[in-house]
Amino acid sequence: MSLLILVVDDEPDVEALFRQQFRRDIRDGRFTMDFAQSADNALKLITDAAAASLILILSDINMPGMTGLELLPKAKAARPDVPVIMITAYGDTDTRRKALEGGAEALLTKPIDFVALRSEIDSRVAGAGVDVG
Repeated sequence: MSLLILVVDDEPDVEALFRQQFRRDIRDGRFTMDFAQSADNALKLITDAAAASLILILSDINMPGMTGLELLPKAKAARPDVPVIMITAYGDTDTRRKALEGGAEALLTKPIDFVALRSEIDSRVAGAGVDVG
């Protein structure tokens, strides 16, 4: 079973950053990561990810076109079983409330605390019944 984490962010350098932070996990086959630079592309990947076991969606909030907050209910409708963590440079109270009311599991602020994110991912991988060893 291939565990998939989807990262949605319009900044091109985000993919390189995540691949570097999780290179050992990806190399060891603990999970794979897919990247979308827009909410529209993310929705396509979410619906096409039936073969892979999508275990987590990480989405930026501020993106051109559809925002992460607009993507959230659509992603939850398409895959209600998959937790969504929102990421923002602006972790104000109103943004946090909107994200959590919209169904997000959590809101992380940039720069991302990769130790906290790794802990979140490890718990998702463990919940999927895969050894996090």
